[in-house]
Amino acid sequence: MPCERKPMRYGHSEGHTDVCFDDEGKCIVTCGSDGDVRIWESLDDDDPKSINVGEKAYSVALKNGKLVTAVSNNTVQIHTFPEGDPDGILTRFTTNANHVAFNTSGSRVAAGSSDFLVKIVEVMDSSQQKTLRGHEAPVLSVAFDTSDEFLASSSCDGSVTVWSIESQTQVAQWKVLQKSSDVSNAKSLCRLAWQPLSGKLLAVPVDKTVQLYDRDTWTHISTLSDDLITQVVNVVVWSPCGKFLAAGTVGGNLLIWDADAKLCIERQKHEKGFTVCGMAWHPTGGRIAYTDTEGCLGLLEGVSSSSSSSTTQSTKAPAGKETNDYDDLFDEDDDRVLDEGMSDSRSPVKKAVMDDDDDDDELMPATGRPRNRGAFLDDDSRDAGSVKLDKLPEEDGSSLILPAVDPIVSRPVYDGPMPTPPQRAFQPGSTPVHLMHRFMMWNSVGIVRGYNDEQDYAIDVEFHDTATHHAMHLTNTLGHTMADLSQEAVLLACEGTVELASKIQCLHFSCWDTHKEWMADLPQGEDVHALCLGQGWAAVATSALMVRLFSIGGVQKEIFSLPGAVVCMAGHGEQLLIVYHRGTGFDGDQALGVQLLQLGRKRRQVIHGEPLPLSRKSYLAWMGFSAEGTPCCIDSEGVVRMLNRTLGNTWTPVGNTRDTCKSKSDHYWVVGVHENPQQLRCIPCKGSRFPPTLPRPAVAILSFKLPYCQTTTEKGQMEEQYWRSMLFHNHYGFLSSSGYEIDNEGQTRAEKEQQELLMKMFALSCKLEREFRCVELAELMTHSVVTLAIRYASRSRRMALAQRLNELALEKANQLQEEEEPAYQSVVRNSGFSHGDREYRGSDLMNSRQAQVESGCDDEEEVEEEYQQEEQMDAEESTEASRPRLNPFKKGGKSPERPSPKPVSREGRVNPFKVSVAEKSSGSPAGQPRATNVLDSMTLSNRKPAALSGTSKQGKAPVLKPLAPKPKSKTQATLLQMSIPKGTIKKQVESQSAAETAKETPVATPPASTENTENRKPKTGFQLWLEENRKSILADNPDFEEMDVIKEGMGIFRALSAEERLIWTERAKGDSDPKKRKREDEGKEIVENTETDEGSAKKKKPLDTYAKLSAFAFNKE
Repeated sequence: MPCERKPMRYGHSEGHTDVCFDDEGKCIVTCGSDGDVRIWESLDDDDPKSINVGEKAYSVALKNGKLVTAVSNNTVQIHTFPEGDPDGILTRFTTNANHVAFNTSGSRVAAGSSDFLVKIVEVMDSSQQKTLRGHEAPVLSVAFDTSDEFLASSSCDGSVTVWSIESQTQVAQWKVLQKSSDVSNAKSLCRLAWQPLSGKLLAVPVDKTVQLYDRDTWTHISTLSDDLITQVVNVVVWSPCGKFLAAGTVGGNLLIWDADAKLCIERQKHEKGFTVCGMAWHPTGGRIAYTDTEGCLGLLEGVSSSSSSSTTQSTKAPAGKETNDYDDLFDEDDDRVLDEGMSDSRSPVKKAVMDDDDDDDELMPATGRPRNRGAFLDDDSRDAGSVKLDKLPEEDGSSLILPAVDPIVSRPVYDGPMPTPPQRAFQPGSTPVHLMHRFMMWNSVGIVRGYNDEQDYAIDVEFHDTATHHAMHLTNTLGHTMADLSQEAVLLACEGTVELASKIQCLHFSCWDTHKEWMADLPQGEDVHALCLGQGWAAVATSALMVRLFSIGGVQKEIFSLPGAVVCMAGHGEQLLIVYHRGTGFDGDQALGVQLLQLGRKRRQVIHGEPLPLSRKSYLAWMGFSAEGTPCCIDSEGVVRMLNRTLGNTWTPVGNTRDTCKSKSDHYWVVGVHENPQQLRCIPCKGSRFPPTLPRPAVAILSFKLPYCQTTTEKGQMEEQYWRSMLFHNHYGFLSSSGYEIDNEGQTRAEKEQQELLMKMFALSCKLEREFRCVELAELMTHSVVTLAIRYASRSRRMALAQRLNELALEKANQLQEEEEPAYQSVVRNSGFSHGDREYRGSDLMNSRQAQVESGCDDEEEVEEEYQQEEQMDAEESTEASRPRLNPFKKGGKSPERPSPKPVSREGRVNPFKVSVAEKSSGSPAGQPRATNVLDSMTLSNRKPAALSGTSKQGKAPVLKPLAPKPKSKTQATLLQMSIPKGTIKKQVESQSAAETAKETPVATPPASTENTENRKPKTGFQLWLEENRKSILADNPDFEEMDVIKEGMGIFRALSAEERLIWTERAKGDSDPKKRKREDEGKEIVENTETDEGSAKKKKPLDTYAKLSAFAFNKE
């Protein structure tokens, strides 16, 4: 039977529903648990008329312009149709009425209630009522017979009863149902149905069958069943002619029987397997409407033609054969079984078989097709094969026909996927075209509304930011149905007609001349199906499978073809995103392809038609770009996906709007996606997929969440946060590579957040003794954070882990050096440094800059370091190591071209522990006396590659510089959970920084190590000044934190004269070195003291830091 099942559509909120047709079959009327009665002009009607009748509506019936509903307030109400005006209350019950039904003439209404009563009410005079008593449980359904003499009812007490309306007594009763306490617990709704016209048969759904009872004798005469019915039958309904019976089951099966032949001639399955709770046959018999318990409405098309062909064959079979009625049943079902496996009624195979039937009825027995699929599943003694084989010798030529028909026999049992109807083209951010008031576009720029009614045929354009442009009101004389909006223009388009071609209209409001509008006509027969705007360009996709590009001023540019029909397009900046049908989908899936083009100066195709991933049995609901320019898509199941450029342009699911929906009928209508901050901007739609234009809908903001495993655990949460941060900050790299300005502070914060999460996961893995996992996490860290991880591992007494992390840190240092060398050489060539200063500073500055980005230190710390460098230069210190963090590209920094003062004398201060470069480079960390300490080994390994970046200075051996980054920030110190006071931490950080920028001395000499561990790093003049003036600063600003105090102190100290700052610097040098104070007492000059301090610092600082690290590793005080 070539019956076509239309896709289900949303009708009501989740819960019980009912359905009926009007008298002429022009409208479908449904009711649901949301209390609304909706009138649908067709299944595609997205704006049905809605009538609210109460809190919940359980049943609906329509006759002669009277709409009767059973409502949850224990009443049966009546409304006018189609106006929907209340027309009074027919009757009341003490509990809910469960079912209502009209008689054939529409003069009476029967209603069954949960208070065990059945009432029959006159429509014109509701005071005339008859009450039928006798059921012992809630009534499930009621049905009038065609003669208006009897009424049948089913009940939760397990009985089906026939009443005499006139005498109000029971005529017959059958205990065939399963008992239940309430309608909600009933196994089946047991909707009864009398045969139309003759009224001879009463159909009763009993378990997995439909039993037919004769009205004259009240006896059971036959049973209709099918082997594919796996769950109980819920509802039955007769065709208007009375020859066919349709049934819906709890499992979602839809079946149609020929009542006379007792054959199942049509089988359909609910697309999602939901319970069918309402069915209605169209008055002309051509369609069957049905509803389910999820509030959805469906339609079976083409039922009448199949039915008539079936009846024609059933009359021809007895004429051809007067005997063997069993064989005749097979004959008349031949075509129907064949048609069952074919969705297209115009199939050539089907036509050929039907023609054969018309020409020669004698060929029909040779097909050997079974009555139903059950014959394939269960071979009875009298199966199709045995019957037909007995007749083969009697019919000439039948043996030749049998092999040709054999392949067709298997078609009815084909259970594979069926082709999916292709999705229609749509405009993202728009509501359906047929609506009178609709959104033509809602995006991050503004809103375009379209009005199509008798009063107004216009388009309103509203901008979110009125600074972009003022609102516009346009007369829509051309009937535009598509629109897009950008910061530069409004693009409109309409489809063509017989007389007029499809047109494109652009309002270029950002144009600087007076002509701000242009139009273009497409070739005759070519219609616009999708359009979009970008930066300086517009694109339209047409029915000719082409994409046409225009400049924003109206110049025609490139044209190219698409492999399939377009679904939608989106533009952002220089990017054009196109989605089209790349093939035929099956089993409810869409087969979509996507292309991403770059329309800048260097035009290229980024995505070359790869498949677009969607959820199973879903379609594309929205496609566009985030505000930062990353392609995103959302399917009808609510899954949000974002393009991952760092993983080969794959699509990563980043959220699901269904997770926040309270009901299955609720949806979110997306209007924008933002990556920074991470926001999904959408409009909640209760009971629908799109919002109305009035009242103005409110925009809600949803968060993203990647579907990682075990997100309820701490580990899963941190993994999800880390990879979500990585994905949502990929746009920084794309924007910078495309020549856009980026938020450097935001990028730094993102990198800092990612490294913090890695360190937290590292600490968690350490606690769980997952050392291999720790190394895996460390591979994702930057060089500076690996150093923190080594310290954490050492403090946790995991020396083997620390050793492996040390090797990893060495690899990362080498990689950093290789990456920085080409960039450094390019910078040095363009800088104005002298040769001697340039080589040394360039390498140091590049490493310093990299360390700044990785460590994520605050700007206040950088300012402090810069000021310390300036202060030391004012004191005329001659070594470059005193300026380790000078950044020549930082706007607020001191000029890098400032020459360094030459030392007065270097020959008089010789370092007795100095080792040559060759000696140090050739030495292995493992071969040194103290290499058993992991931290010592780490320090030396980090210094070793740094020697390559330093160059000779004034003919001396190169200075060895470690690749260790800037001192740890406050956040990193928190990660390590140090128990040391803040002041001690700051001193250690400053000591380490000074040690890294000074010339290293080997740690292999025990006397030097012992001597220098007792020393302290000399304070700077600013630190000494800050210690004495800290209280006064805090007194003026009691709310200041440590960084605020330092920053304020810097400003005050910088305002001092050069002589005052020099005095503080010299005081700091005198306080830091007893030997120097002794020389000062003897009257030495300041310059000589500076030189002496320099030589002493060169020898003492590294070993002092080394001793501190060793103490840290072994928890020494």
